[in-house]
Amino acid sequence: MKPRNDEDALVDLLDVVLRDGAILRADVIVSVADVPLVGIKLSAAIAGMETMTEYGLFEKWDVDRRARAVERRRYGRASEDGTESITVNGRERDELE
Repeated sequence: MKPRNDEDALVDLLDVVLRDGAILRADVIVSVADVPLVGIKLSAAIAGMETMTEYGLFEKWDVDRRARAVERRRYGRASEDGTESITVNGRERDELE
């Protein structure tokens, strides 16, 4: 059996985190001379967007993003310089592709 390369291990770790996700939680208390001054509670979810939306995180963002993409395809007019002109609420907006 051949030893694995560190780069392969990093790629495998990244694959697992993006596919399955990870939740990080941390509680921090900042104190001076044993007197607590500030308490911080941190929480972060790390995963691929497919996993996030599967678990209901960023669901509103995903729905809005897909609606804008459909709107862009339906009503957009591509110009020669690679931008698209979109009419939203009666006003035109230019967006990059």
